[in-house]
Amino acid sequence: MPRVCAVSGKKALSGNKRSHSLRATRRKWNVNLQKVTLIVDGKPQKVRISTRALKSLKAQQAA
Repeated sequence: MPRVCAVSGKKALSGNKRSHSLRATRRKWNVNLQKVTLIVDGKPQKVRISTRALKSLKAQQAA
């Protein structure tokens, strides 16, 4: 299962890890995904969603 947010489509970012001597080695920043039950088309469905998208969805529901 790919690490992609079901709502925002966010994926992992890649870049360099830098040591104290500034040697560069490749690394990956994964998305903080959580399994959440959301109502999709009137039915509860478990989806993997990023915490940032979850926070914005909760803010929309509260308003």
